[in-house]
Amino acid sequence: ALQTYQTDPAMRKMLTQLYFYIMPVFNVDGYHFSWTNDRFWRKTRSKNTRFWCHGVDANRNWKVKWCDEGASFHPCDDTYCGPFPESEPEVKAVAHFLRKHRKQIKAYLSFHAYAQMLLYPYSYKYATIPNFSCVESAAYNAVNALQSAYGIRYRYGPASSTLYVSSGSSMDWAYKNGIPYAFAFELRDTGHFGFLLPETLIKPTCTETMLAVKNITLHLLKKCH
Repeated sequence: ALQTYQTDPAMRKMLTQLYFYIMPVFNVDGYHFSWTNDRFWRKTRSKNTRFWCHGVDANRNWKVKWCDEGASFHPCDDTYCGPFPESEPEVKAVAHFLRKHRKQIKAYLSFHAYAQMLLYPYSYKYATIPNFSCVESAAYNAVNALQSAYGIRYRYGPASSTLYVSSGSSMDWAYKNGIPYAFAFELRDTGHFGFLLPETLIKPTCTETMLAVKNITLHLLKKCH
């Protein structure tokens, strides 16, 4: 975005008219653990006083149909929702930030791995969101833009029917708290690019995903709510 600011009118328009709040890594401790111990670790690393199991699924810990379908009350499960909503400091901090700025925030994008999907609400139920046509249009254009880079095709649609039903997600929470565009990217597995060269591993996915993000942002500027 910064490198093309001077040469790309669309990028210049985006960065001039909007603020971008970027959190590179949400689950810092869990991410570190995934590189040192368990490559597929997804939870936080908080301790449980009753069990030896560590962590909470940070994307089941939000106060929106908390610990309903698609989440678990058992601390050893991958989808453990935690002892109560926002029990995890990571979730609590981001929720606090979003509440503070929610009147100004028009879009919330969450990035996960891996499935090659672009999802939007709802996750916790099979239902159509009120601004479905705008969000669906944004998703359609975004996956087409993403595909233009390397030919990778993403599925898109409501999270509940496109992936599975899950409760307590940040995407649903953001949408229910007044943020009209809420998306979750399930990024493709780039393992086949090789683990010896991190820059080779990351670049293709970053390049194509940036095209999708740019497309969603331009759609947002059209004020389709």
